[in-house]
Amino acid sequence: MKFSIMDELPSYGRTFDLTAGLNVQFGFVYSVGDPHPLMDMSLNRDRYAKEALDRTTSQTFRALYDASCRQLDAFWETSDVEVGGDATLARGIRFNLFNLYQSAGRDGLTSIPAKGLTGAGYGGHYFWDAEMFMLPFFTYTQPEIAKQLLTFRAATLPQAQQRARELNVQNGVLFPWRTINGEESSAYYPAGTAQVHINADIAYAVDTYVRVTADEDFLVKTGFNIILETARFWLSYGHFAQSGPHRGHFVIDDVTGPDEYTTMVNNNYYTNRMAKNNLIMAAKYAKLLKQQHQDLLERLGVDNAEINDFEYAADQMVLPFDRDRRVKMQDDSSMAKPFWPIDKTPNNQFPLLLHFHPMILYHYQVNKQADTVMSDFLFPADQSTDQLKRDFNYYEAITVHDSSLSRAIFGVLAHRLHLAGKAYGYFMDTALMDLTNSQGNTDAGVHAANMGGTWLSLIYGFGGLEQERGTLNFDPKLPDQWTNLTFKLKFKHRFLAVRVTQTSLTLTLLSGTDLSVFFRHQPQRLTLNQPLVISLIETT
Repeated sequence: MKFSIMDELPSYGRTFDLTAGLNVQFGFVYSVGDPHPLMDMSLNRDRYAKEALDRTTSQTFRALYDASCRQLDAFWETSDVEVGGDATLARGIRFNLFNLYQSAGRDGLTSIPAKGLTGAGYGGHYFWDAEMFMLPFFTYTQPEIAKQLLTFRAATLPQAQQRARELNVQNGVLFPWRTINGEESSAYYPAGTAQVHINADIAYAVDTYVRVTADEDFLVKTGFNIILETARFWLSYGHFAQSGPHRGHFVIDDVTGPDEYTTMVNNNYYTNRMAKNNLIMAAKYAKLLKQQHQDLLERLGVDNAEINDFEYAADQMVLPFDRDRRVKMQDDSSMAKPFWPIDKTPNNQFPLLLHFHPMILYHYQVNKQADTVMSDFLFPADQSTDQLKRDFNYYEAITVHDSSLSRAIFGVLAHRLHLAGKAYGYFMDTALMDLTNSQGNTDAGVHAANMGGTWLSLIYGFGGLEQERGTLNFDPKLPDQWTNLTFKLKFKHRFLAVRVTQTSLTLTLLSGTDLSVFFRHQPQRLTLNQPLVISLIETT
């Protein structure tokens, strides 16, 4: 193995001349010390080396291999997604799921790097990607891992509190935009720290985990404190407008939403909608816990006045809307800007951020990725089909998808609008992104969040999964190119198998007590090991 330094990190490589029919075998052992935020491996190199040798010298390769196989067999049993009709795509999906699984932290002290464990891109940092794009896969299939990923955020609450105070926010916490040890590592604050929506993203992920797993113990010991402290941040960072068109309403100024081609704006729709949700959750769970865990609320200093403040700010939250176009506004001033000439921009000048100064991009209506429509994805009950269509059409026209996070969201929304061709096209642009190197930068590592987005597209999109009234709703529709889609879910101590074909939906409760679900919002009942087969053929 040849040693070298790449991007200031150690790298080992070996080159092979491959010939068809010729097998080449090699092996290596690589050990990394405890990834604790205060631990420097160089201080304990000898101990780490001895521990690594102790773990490996007493084991045979066969024993290690068999143990690994057993672990992966268990993973595939609960997490595999099968697509019939496209063998290449099926392998690509499994490639994505495996990378997610191997990249996830499991000790409560680590999360999922944006590039997984495959490259030095982004320096191994964690972003909002972990909670919003990758965590849902684990929440529904490997909830024990999801719990550890959220525990990492809880473990860094002290650093998040300190970061809020550094910004003169006197209450609550502000999680870092990019981090490894809980401290902010983003240097360019307009596209970094200003993306305060990460607070509400993490709270949203906690709420999703609790609603999917019914893990009340986690809510009491860990989750509620995250939701509470992030909600407190909004009351301190935002304010009630004293004048102007928003007078008397709650506003959040000088922030950056998910779209990094538009920075430092007032009332970014996505940020405000997520903050509203964060405040509602804080009040909801405070009232719930008050019944049996009053001591917890007292210890955290929660009283009725604060609960009322959460609810009032949420109720008065500004959500910008253009009444002439009847479209959600990305922020207060977004629609006053000219449109970027996307059609006249040469293909070799994308992504735009590599060819144009941010000060130029900020002058135009042009989105790097899904922003306002991200809220449409996360809150499907917020809008009618007609409203979703208007939002989708407006923002699709100004979005260049320079971020790998973007297409999955547009694909799910296209599915909800029954735009089969667009839904399939967006999905295929993302599913094999790293295997085909379609972004041209896989050498820096895989696009782990896009891999999570692939799962979202499959399950939330073609599988038609939503949460409704405390349970699951299904409204699937396969692309014409596929024969079937099969996946499994864990939900409230039950284990379900879902199989979709061109003509039917089959739901099977594999373990757990009877479960009520919905098909196209109509109630259904699942009983253990008794498959429920529902026709997808429309009758007139």
